[in-house]
Amino acid sequence: MDQNLASQLKSIEDKVASELKQCSDLDALQKIKAYFLGRKKGKLTQLIKLIPSLSINERKILGPKINQTKNKLLTLFQEKEKAFASSNVKSFFDPTLPGEKPIYGHLHPITQVCYEAEDIFEKMGFEIVEPFEIDDDFHVFETLNIPQGHPARDMWDTFWTENNFIPITHTSAMQNRILKSVKPPIRAIVPGRCFRHEATDARHEHTFYQIEGVYVDQNISLADLLGTLLSFLEAFFQQKLKYKIQPSYFPFVEPGLEFLISCVICKGRGCATCGHSGWLELIPCGPIHPNVLKMGGVNPEKYSGFAWGMGLDRLVMLRFAIEDIRLFHSGNLRFLEQF
Repeated sequence: MDQNLASQLKSIEDKVASELKQCSDLDALQKIKAYFLGRKKGKLTQLIKLIPSLSINERKILGPKINQTKNKLLTLFQEKEKAFASSNVKSFFDPTLPGEKPIYGHLHPITQVCYEAEDIFEKMGFEIVEPFEIDDDFHVFETLNIPQGHPARDMWDTFWTENNFIPITHTSAMQNRILKSVKPPIRAIVPGRCFRHEATDARHEHTFYQIEGVYVDQNISLADLLGTLLSFLEAFFQQKLKYKIQPSYFPFVEPGLEFLISCVICKGRGCATCGHSGWLELIPCGPIHPNVLKMGGVNPEKYSGFAWGMGLDRLVMLRFAIEDIRLFHSGNLRFLEQF
């Protein structure tokens, strides 16, 4: 593993150096940079994702090498960008003309928080899986222990296309594909956009974002579920949190739970955000139902696991103290420019 990764790192360095010599403009430079350092599919990024699977000794040896390679590539790209900038200034026709402040866009607050959540879960060893925004009844309902005629379908009031497909009501629709495509141990999150036939108000929207989580291995207990969610939330909010769980109902887990944390706005004293209770109902979760494991080709006698569906919009609202979820999709520049 050591020699193989080391040779791949050397190969990446050589390819970048070679391609930068032939690079003739800024657009080409950005494509090269994305190819090697893109946050999801970059060549070097793929090697970084292998770190959690290495032994402790391999991490000690290869971790610094990977960081050195990343820093070296960043330096090469910065030097090339400076060279292009200098060249453009020299060719400018009149340096005495007054400048205009460029208008740059920026990431939507939901996208910002989604990237941050992905980074935290990646450090915990989770893989990122993208969902299908339009899926079939089999994956959206039946593989999640919600067969035709099941009364729980009323909980997910849905949109349908004319050819009987569904704009997904939850990113849980990817659970079956994940279970079938990867042998345990399985650690995956599915961040994506969901759609429901909701009566909109300050807390509900027909289009929203969710992070589904799936964890399957041998001897997984409720303690693993609680530890995983608490570790994520404390890393996200950068503070120690109290938590509790309470029973709920979701057909694809057994038992169904709600994960609550002490209110991050009032520190548990009680405010309008937490309904003056001091607690926030944040994450529906629970041990994966044996029927769901069976449909995914996983033996429930040998393996167990847990799943959750976290509302990403809710995390953004808590992070920035936003009171109305409808603002996210309003297109209001005065709102968006604050982030």
